[in-house]
Amino acid sequence: MLSDKVLKIPKSSTLQITAKAKTLKQKGIDVINFAAGEPDFKTPKEVITEINNAIENNYIYYAPSKGYLELRKAIAEKYRELYNINVDHEEIIITPGAKQAIFEAVATLLNPGDKVLIPTPCWVSYEPIVKLCDGVVEFVKTIEEEGFKIDIEDLERKIADSKLLILNYPNNPTGCSYDEKTLRKVIDLCLENDVYILSDEIYDRITFEKHITLLKFKEARDKIVLINGFSKTYSMTGFRLGYAIANRKIIDEMAKVQEHTVSCAVSFVQIAAIAALKKCEYFVRMMNYEYRKRMEYITKRLNEMNISHIKPKGTFYVFPKFNVNGFKLAERLIEKYHVATIPGEAFGPGGENHLRLSITIPIEKIEEGLELIEKCLKEMSS
Repeated sequence: MLSDKVLKIPKSSTLQITAKAKTLKQKGIDVINFAAGEPDFKTPKEVITEINNAIENNYIYYAPSKGYLELRKAIAEKYRELYNINVDHEEIIITPGAKQAIFEAVATLLNPGDKVLIPTPCWVSYEPIVKLCDGVVEFVKTIEEEGFKIDIEDLERKIADSKLLILNYPNNPTGCSYDEKTLRKVIDLCLENDVYILSDEIYDRITFEKHITLLKFKEARDKIVLINGFSKTYSMTGFRLGYAIANRKIIDEMAKVQEHTVSCAVSFVQIAAIAALKKCEYFVRMMNYEYRKRMEYITKRLNEMNISHIKPKGTFYVFPKFNVNGFKLAERLIEKYHVATIPGEAFGPGGENHLRLSITIPIEKIEEGLELIEKCLKEMSS
């Protein structure tokens, strides 16, 4: 008999639909892919060059479990540069992907039965990760009319007996982000109730307004585990490189989880990541410029089509709402029109009747895809 815990975990809806789109493309079918959760820009040439150099220089063996010191120092320096925040390199662990960092943090913080609060709609992997670590999930409402911001009153009702709050901003799938006033309310509630915060800020550099990192709140640093990585910012999704920042005790315990699961992140990828941090700021600005143009375009077109949506404050996703079930609409779009989207229902309560559309395709493809979505909606309503 297989593990009941694992058998109850659903497959990732986003990865399944992305895989289906790739299968259609392999058959020679032109697919407009609004489903992808990764940049469409090539990895910076500086990163590729440094990978080759690293391999030539024998960075082909096990790295230290926490990651190379040079990379951890470079991350600490980047946080000083971007946010004027002091981070010690001993407060950083390098992981094979940000998802692994989340898993290690949750595994480190939870005991069986501990309650974890997750504002929803939310990224599809949070709940399964918590359950794999024997935690109990309780969703916290968000207010769609306010850009899907967390409902502070609902958080107040549910926080008393909780161990951890998972906060993701800018948010996948909604594009929601937070101002300092709202973050202060969240911090105060968590401190009052002795609740840890896992702050997933993987999209911190893909933002259309100033990002305020949770590490800004010095009085809460011992209760915060910040998650970030290189996939979105530097278009390094296949390289699988992430990191966590937390107090040294938490990082040391996360390192034990890493030692006994994945050992370490890939050696030569870590060396290349240093080049990304030090040489590729131009690339980050270029991507943001393109995403901003695309986001302005798609939200303008959605307005013209009278499709309800909240204009995102960050990420490369928009989350429009329709008068039809998201799974049903997504299935019709991929099967008949070859337009790949992610149904909002995959992201939990509050995602009903939505689709997540990724703008990681050129504007002309965005326009073509929206025309097909409009055609599909008219057909389904007739």
